Amino acid sequence: MAPNIRFCFFGTPEISVAILDALYGAGLTPARIVTRADAPAGRGKVLTAPPAKEWALAHGVPVSQPHKVTPDVVAEIAQDGPWDVFVVAAYGKILPQALLDIPKHGTLNVHPSLLPRLRGPSPIRSAILQDERETGVSVMLLDAEMDHGPVLAQEKIALDEWPPRAQILENLLAKKGGDMLATILPQWIAGTITAREQDHSQATICKMIRKEMGLIDLSADPYQNLLKIRGLEGWPGAYAFFERGGQKIRVHILTAHLDAGALIIDTVRPEGKRDMPYADFLRSGAQPIPTFAASS
Repeated sequence: MAPNIRFCFFGTPEISVAILDALYGAGLTPARIVTRADAPAGRGKVLTAPPAKEWALAHGVPVSQPHKVTPDVVAEIAQDGPWDVFVVAAYGKILPQALLDIPKHGTLNVHPSLLPRLRGPSPIRSAILQDERETGVSVMLLDAEMDHGPVLAQEKIALDEWPPRAQILENLLAKKGGDMLATILPQWIAGTITAREQDHSQATICKMIRKEMGLIDLSADPYQNLLKIRGLEGWPGAYAFFERGGQKIRVHILTAHLDAGALIIDTVRPEGKRDMPYADFLRSGAQPIPTFAASS
């Protein structure tokens, strides 16, 4: 039987739902979920609940969606205690020290990298973009600095293919992180494991992914282009510009592979169109525009 641990969960996207599922499967259900506010999504900009909120509603867990973690929000969460521990997994906001200090056993974070490598907001995509073939998950104790706190446990993951698509790597790391946390959380509360300080001299930082990072030069190194296509899958997506009938078209490159060292593009999505084989798109007379001209 799972121990009775009273915890608050902070998370927002699908990766946090995978961790919630693993905890729930181990008999560990949060007493409250804190997530981001509903936001417009899709072409129609329909106001949409974040995945963690959907999970909370489906499992009857109270949910909070503060726009900012203000002192009033901190006080409200504290008054809902006592709390054994907080768990953070891709929440998307900086949490103040006053909040981290509320629970008796601190605040644990599931971070999808082998800390101290790839601290920051985009460890999964950055692992692919930077060709870091050894990757995994860390469970750490949060402190006031970004991804700086002591580590309770780390595990590497085995990959059948490199580079992987970003969404596949995200799913693997989320499942691994959830399974790790479900095992570690009771041990941490019982005091049977300890945290070790990171080797800060080995730390690397990853940056926020931005839309303009998706532009690729189709004449550039094929392997580097493949890293971009797979590492930026989904949003912002890799893209190039083409010319057809005197018009400039932005084309998202969805899937590709290498063959004898050459980049083979498999499927694309021309602006305003549906996904299609790249060969079919080229038969329409489209020609790639050199990147320096496309971006000018």
